[in-house]
Amino acid sequence: MSAAETAVRIRTAGPQDAAALLGLKRQLDAETTFMMFEPGERDSSVQDLARELASVARSANSVVLLAELGDQLAGYAELTGGSMRRSRATAYVVIGVRAHAAGRGIGAGLLARAKDWAVAHGLHRLELTVMAHNTRAIRLYERMGFTVEGRRSECLLIDGTFVDELTMAAILPAPS
Repeated sequence: MSAAETAVRIRTAGPQDAAALLGLKRQLDAETTFMMFEPGERDSSVQDLARELASVARSANSVVLLAELGDQLAGYAELTGGSMRRSRATAYVVIGVRAHAAGRGIGAGLLARAKDWAVAHGLHRLELTVMAHNTRAIRLYERMGFTVEGRRSECLLIDGTFVDELTMAAILPAPS
C-alpha cells in the first residue's frame, strides 16, 4: 500500500510514545522554520518527555494527540491547559505536521480531534500563536474556527529577519 493510500490514524499519546514523539519534534525542527525550536536546540530527553506525557495523561485539561501515517508519526497536537482555577478552561495549542504529509488533512484532523477532546473535557477556549507569514496555517486555523486576536510585531528572529506573530483563539461550544 502506498503512502497516498495509507489512512491517517489519530490517537492519544502516552509515555510509551516518548521516543517517537521526540524524533518527530526534532524532524519538524529540522524541516521547517515555522516551529519554535531551531535544529539542535531541543534538549529534552526521551525520559523527560515520557515523564511529561505521563503527567499529561493524569491532567484533566491537557492532552497530546498523535497522527500516524502507516507506521510513522506524521504530526502531533498538544493542548496544555491552564494550571490555575481561573485559567483551567483554556488550553494553549501547539501543532506540527511533517512536510511530506502536508495536504492530507492531518492538521485539520488533529485540530478537529483536539476541539472534540477539549469540549468533552469542559474546556471553553483554545489559543495558539502562528507566524504572520505562515498563511497556510492561518487559513487552516480560520477554517477550524480560530480568529486573530492580536499581533506581536517583530517578536521572532527567523533566519536573520524579525517576523510578527499572531495570537489566535477559538471559543468552544458548551458540551451537549
